Amino acid sequence: MKARLLFNRRAPITEHAFAELVLWEIKQPLPGCTHRYKYRLAFVVAGVCVLRYDNETGKGDHRHRGEVETRYKFVSVDRLVADFFEDARRWQDEHSND
Repeated sequence: MKARLLFNRRAPITEHAFAELVLWEIKQPLPGCTHRYKYRLAFVVAGVCVLRYDNETGKGDHRHRGEVETRYKFVSVDRLVADFFEDARRWQDEHSND
């Protein structure tokens, strides 16, 4: 099986912010992962990526919030997307006065 693109979407959030979500189903798990997905979910505000969930060969599932990188426990695609949008909403709440 070749990699299969499941979605590649850009969703406007505000006038100056958007979310970009890309997810592939892959033949076998990447080293460091237990699932068969390769993904990149990014929240971009005023041209700056302020939040990103992704998985890389050897690094496994993780998220970036500004300069801070933490591990992420992948459960399902639905949970991944829900967690990402919850983090994006939290970031917006924390920066509403910026």
